[in-house]
Amino acid sequence: MAKHALVTGGAGLIGSHVTDLLVREGWKVRVLDNLEPNTHKRGKPDWINESAEFIEGDLRDRDTITAALDKVDIVFHEAAYGGYMPEVAKFVHVNSLGTAQMLEAIRENNLPIKKIIVASSQAVYSEGAGECPEHGLVFPSVRPIEQMRKGDWEVHCPICGAITKSVPTPESAPVSGETVYGLTKVDQERLVLLWGKQIGIPTVALRYSCTYGPRQSIFNPYTGVIAIFCTRLLNNLSPILYEDGEQTRDFSFVEDIARANLLAAETDKLDGFPVNAGSGRGTSIREIAQHISDVLKIDIAPEVNGEFRPGEMRHLTSDTTRIRAAGYEPRVDLAIGIGRYLDWIRTQRDVRDYFTEAAAILRDKGIVHKVQKTER
Repeated sequence: MAKHALVTGGAGLIGSHVTDLLVREGWKVRVLDNLEPNTHKRGKPDWINESAEFIEGDLRDRDTITAALDKVDIVFHEAAYGGYMPEVAKFVHVNSLGTAQMLEAIRENNLPIKKIIVASSQAVYSEGAGECPEHGLVFPSVRPIEQMRKGDWEVHCPICGAITKSVPTPESAPVSGETVYGLTKVDQERLVLLWGKQIGIPTVALRYSCTYGPRQSIFNPYTGVIAIFCTRLLNNLSPILYEDGEQTRDFSFVEDIARANLLAAETDKLDGFPVNAGSGRGTSIREIAQHISDVLKIDIAPEVNGEFRPGEMRHLTSDTTRIRAAGYEPRVDLAIGIGRYLDWIRTQRDVRDYFTEAAAILRDKGIVHKVQKTER
């Protein structure tokens, strides 16, 4: 008998690829998505799999989520409000409350759910792991705003203050969430993992690295640096680099992340754990901008103007030992993955720049700060 899955947020980047993979593997799939306008400005996208049942609705509505869970075996909980949006209450309402309400619906209706995989994020970490020349592996706290206002972007040892070298971050690193989004991702994964232990249902929290690929929204100016750089360059505008552009991130192609979800559903080796899902390689944001510029053959230099976002980590490369031990292996390298995304974005009509207006809002709301000039 085919397994029956619910994919919340199944019209989005990751959710739609999880849906496609499950359908190919013979699963019955139901998609629940509210088609958030910031992401789906033109309504229901044409990539939603025709073999999946689609429900347009909000998981915050108790009747909607209860109906969506009917006859479901496995839940892939991808739905979330994301990025550096200026809202606070909406992050909490969608991500934290929405997740809690889904768990309540399962328990109160005694639904026979066999497993839940929740989409967490590398944003739960305070700062990536570092290696101090004197004290070895350390887990620094988030860089203070006062430090960043001076243009000091380095990550310092919390014991002696020495500059640390970035090393892969394991799941044992402290989590706190230093942005509103990150904080609600901590809520989501802890709610699901704790609830699963109490109820006796296997749960897995996949901490995604920076996920990119075809279907990444070209409308949402707050998420996805690769998408933002593409839309800027295609409109003959320079990519904007926060700090000095030397921040590093672990980039993962969306189809690899979909396979990580399928693995988490089919193995018991990850049950009950937070699990890093990434490539295990760090790449600087400046390198990403240059690579996209080269492939597009649009020679526009990045703009660096001393702006920064408090709470944003300097370096994050995922330690993927846990998920690799369960059988995971990324298949799509960064150059090929970016090429596939660019092939896709070239097929999209009316690619506009939404970042310029959004950046002004972030400055006005105090989410983006600027280095303070010192008197001489």
